[in-house]
Amino acid sequence: MFDDLTKPLADRMRPKSLADYVGQQHILMPGKPLYESILSGRLHSMIFWGPPGTGKTTLARLIAQHSDAEFMPISAVLSGVKEIRAAVSEAKKIQQEQLRQTILFVDEVHRFNKAQQDAFLPHVEDGTVYFVGATTENPSFALNNALLSRARVYVLNALSHEDLRGVLDKALADSNRGLASLGIEMADDIKEQFAKAADGDARRLLNLLEIAVELAAAKGSAVINESCALEVLSGGVRRFDNQGEEFYNQISALHKSVRGSSPDAALYWLCRMMDAGCDLAYLARRIVRMASEDIGNADPRALQIAINAWEAQERLGSPEGQLSLAQAVVYLACAPKSNAVYKAYNAAMRDAKQSGSLGVPVHLRNAPTQLMKSLDYGKAYRYAHDEPEAYAAGETYFPEQLEGTCYYQPVDRGLEIKIKEKLRHLQELDKQR
Repeated sequence: MFDDLTKPLADRMRPKSLADYVGQQHILMPGKPLYESILSGRLHSMIFWGPPGTGKTTLARLIAQHSDAEFMPISAVLSGVKEIRAAVSEAKKIQQEQLRQTILFVDEVHRFNKAQQDAFLPHVEDGTVYFVGATTENPSFALNNALLSRARVYVLNALSHEDLRGVLDKALADSNRGLASLGIEMADDIKEQFAKAADGDARRLLNLLEIAVELAAAKGSAVINESCALEVLSGGVRRFDNQGEEFYNQISALHKSVRGSSPDAALYWLCRMMDAGCDLAYLARRIVRMASEDIGNADPRALQIAINAWEAQERLGSPEGQLSLAQAVVYLACAPKSNAVYKAYNAAMRDAKQSGSLGVPVHLRNAPTQLMKSLDYGKAYRYAHDEPEAYAAGETYFPEQLEGTCYYQPVDRGLEIKIKEKLRHLQELDKQR
């Protein structure tokens, strides 16, 4: 029996059984807990976390099918507590009248606020529903701990290139749900382009294929050729999800590539984020941060180069200004590394917060009035420029409670080698004093 061909191709090609399901072998191989649970019909609440088009909804449907459970989907984008209550009420009715379990599938569950997420808890606890949530965001940040503690998290990965080729070939060959009846022709190199453009997303792949078929048909052809592919695939963007999980993964990779002195990897991640449409001002701010956090005084020029790159980017805009950020990233990756200032700053900030309002030593206080002078403000202060080597050996500038504290410890790289030698010399003068 033919499926309704008015439905989108991605919906028609949705797997009907576990045998048809593509990808996610790391959780669906024999012996894996989820696979064995599905086969045995033993349900439990779960969270599917992964990028779009990886089969989260399909897997939830298949679990309901294998368990002979009612599949009840709601979307966090369109629903609220009212819809949750209605779904729970229906689940109770099914449980009482049909003696069947219900899988309450919540798509985009991270979009529910705390109160909405809490609304599921009593019904999960008493067995009215088995909760299955789907999210593209890290559950550790997007979901309540109470809900997380009652569900097992399964990570779904982006589909491999081989998986996507299989999905595409199946759609072209399927005579019931797919495109076989249309006699569509695609060369292998064109198929490769479509699989690459899908970027791990099966739904995107099938949507692109459907658009290409319609475009070819409009030209009176069943052949998806190079010009057709170019027209359909131009302007595609990579998986990025601004301010989401993938966003922070990529900025982390960029920062760590700079810190690890890998200019090639740093350039790659910078270009990945630029290509996906990341805010260039955000990238510029992060690059300036890297200059202070990971290079510091080992090469003070790094900070100036990062700031200059930011200014150039603001003046030139995109795409011309992107090159200045690339120049800064390469320089930072190649520069000598030191986190001495970063560590010193954190230690000093910790003391500033924890030590209370320690008073400024009297000899360091300014004395612009007679009263202040009568209180000995500034008395016995030694003006460093009048001392040998312009250094007041033995002088202390800390509150008494913190005397002798050392925050900044230069490393043996770049300019900090000389800074370290200078500080060591000054410490010797202190000892002599």
